[in-house]
Amino acid sequence: MRGLTSDVVRRPAAAPDPVPGGSGADAPVGGIRTEYPFVLPRGYVDEQGAVHREGIMRLATARDEIGTQTDPRVQQNPAYLTVLLLARTVTRIGRVQTDVLVIENLFASDLAFLQDLYRRINQDGNTEVTVDCPACGNSFAVDVAGDASGEC
Repeated sequence: MRGLTSDVVRRPAAAPDPVPGGSGADAPVGGIRTEYPFVLPRGYVDEQGAVHREGIMRLATARDEIGTQTDPRVQQNPAYLTVLLLARTVTRIGRVQTDVLVIENLFASDLAFLQDLYRRINQDGNTEVTVDCPACGNSFAVDVAGDASGEC
């Protein structure tokens, strides 16, 4: 019996690229939401000094999780796993296609934000948290990815 290789695994067709600022990034693919828009607290500063805050994170695959653990950089420093996972699953920040260098150059607060978002979408399945309004006491959902206003 042949082992699974990339030439025998059938992958679904790729979704079209989302339009920046549009709602195409959060549309379900095959009934499953696979991409999540977000807004970074500070933003990625590119080589020209432009700040990019809006981005897209996709769901992680088993290959993302397993493949990164065998990387020599993770073997030397287990904390580097976060950088590799985010480089694979954050598809863009602003107009910048992400890679390891982009993730390495994020501000610490943005890295922490993306780590939390990764955990929420891959373990909890959503980006919302329930909070209580301090003024009126009503409970409501807030999208921590930055899409909701947070008002009751």
